[in-house]
Amino acid sequence: QVQLVESGGGSVQSGGSLRLSCAASGYTYSTYCMAWFRQPPGKEREGVATIDSDGRASNADSVKGRFTISQDNAKKTLYLQMNSLKPEDTAMYYCAADPMIYYYCSGSWARTYGWAYWGQGTQVTVSS
Repeated sequence: QVQLVESGGGSVQSGGSLRLSCAASGYTYSTYCMAWFRQPPGKEREGVATIDSDGRASNADSVKGRFTISQDNAKKTLYLQMNSLKPEDTAMYYCAADPMIYYYCSGSWARTYGWAYWGQGTQVTVSS
C-alpha cells in the first residue's frame, strides 16, 4: 500500500523560507512522476511543480525562481524548497505520485486531479 506523508509546513513571514517533505512508503515503481500541488483557502487546487524518476523537474510560472522541487531516492522523499514566500503562497500543500504519468511528467502540474496517490497535506501560512 502506497502512502505519502507531507511535513514541514508552518507559519512564516513574507520573504521567509520553508522546506516541505513528502515521505513515500510502499512505492516500488522504478519510473514515476511526483508533484506538489496547493489549494489556497476558498480556491481551486493548483499545480506547483513536478519531478520524474530521472530527476527532470518543471515548475508552474507562479513559483519559478522561488520554489525548487527535488528528491532523495535513497530516502524515498520528495522536497519542495520554498524561498521568498508571499502571502498568496498561503495554502494547503499536497504531494502526489503516479507511475503512469512518467512519460509526460513535465508540465503535468497542470493536471490537478487524477493522480494515483495523494498525501494528506501540510498547511503553509505566510503573513505580510
